[in-house]
Amino acid sequence: MQESLLTANGKIKCARCTGNSSRTGEQCARPALKASKTQKCQFHGGASTGPRTEAGRERIRQAHWVHGERSAAGMAHASRMSLLTRGLADCVEVLWNVRVADLRGRPPSNYRKLTNEDDVRSFLFSHLNGQLNHHKHMMNQSI
Repeated sequence: MQESLLTANGKIKCARCTGNSSRTGEQCARPALKASKTQKCQFHGGASTGPRTEAGRERIRQAHWVHGERSAAGMAHASRMSLLTRGLADCVEVLWNVRVADLRGRPPSNYRKLTNEDDVRSFLFSHLNGQLNHHKHMMNQSI
């Protein structure tokens, strides 16, 4: 087993990867990574094994964050919007007796079909009141 490898036309001498090919059994011809304690290349296990501390894991989680649509807050927001959309579609059906096209996807777990005007009134009051309070809160924060 060769310990070193000449690269750059024999100008650079570096440690050789100690990994072997599973097909031919020959030693890997790539240089070992400098940070590797086991003298392996990046293909044979010389790369990092990942963060060990909770702070390191959180740093990686933040680095991989893309848009947040699949986060807990994003999923809760999507559920609220789905509930509102289905409720408004029910309002149109009850108030104007117009058939609304079927909505795609599974309804939210807390969805209850609106069947009469009292249901529509309570739905609109609760959701519009909540939206107005949300907008007031957002306006107070921006000032």
